Amino acid sequence: MDTAPALSNVRIVLARTSHPGNIGAAARAMKTMGFGDLALVGPRYFPDPDATAMAAGAADMLAQAQVHATLDAALADRTMAVGFSARGRDLSHAPMALRQAAPEIVAAMATGRVALVFGNETSGLSNDELLRCQRLAHIPANPAYSSLNLAAAVQVACYELAATSGMHALPASGAPDAATGEDIEGFFAHLESAVHQTGFADPQNPGRFMERMRRLFARSGLERAEVKLLRGMLGAFEKKMRR
Repeated sequence: MDTAPALSNVRIVLARTSHPGNIGAAARAMKTMGFGDLALVGPRYFPDPDATAMAAGAADMLAQAQVHATLDAALADRTMAVGFSARGRDLSHAPMALRQAAPEIVAAMATGRVALVFGNETSGLSNDELLRCQRLAHIPANPAYSSLNLAAAVQVACYELAATSGMHALPASGAPDAATGEDIEGFFAHLESAVHQTGFADPQNPGRFMERMRRLFARSGLERAEVKLLRGMLGAFEKKMRR
């Protein structure tokens, strides 16, 4: 599976997963964001048809997943481990909001191997497991119902890191040509002529019509193509009136 070099330095670790469907859904979440290294620590059921069904096109991720007996084994070659928890813990290192922590994690991805560690669906990571992580992170959510589904948490974490690293930015499109002063003045002269021809505005008593039109179009930031379109429309109106 081809992944960007920095993303390939990230391992998603699922510890003591209870439901195999969550493993498959997490694999799918990883694949959509370009992450390819999945490790499982003591899963209750794996491999399992439910995992394959929920992977929905990411079965290759499950085939490549490493299964470890202990968290220490899954983290043995990692230079940074980030443990995720939705609950406050009385630990020496305080958790950071994921978006706040993301720049440091991305920097670590560029130079070493990182693990994002997620716990059991019901109880999360134990304090002992969190203490094996150098950083603690949480995903801010509704305080009245802050426990994310495991796969949803994996999706959000992978998205934040991919977005912070700029891995999946939309291709830059050429900026449209802004209308020049000459383009805009030509349009306003054409507009003024057209409204006089139709009788919509009285050339002897124009009021503030053109002032307001200038203010209106100043807010829009006209492009050259838009000026051309507007003048073509005015020209069509003038042609219709001459018949």
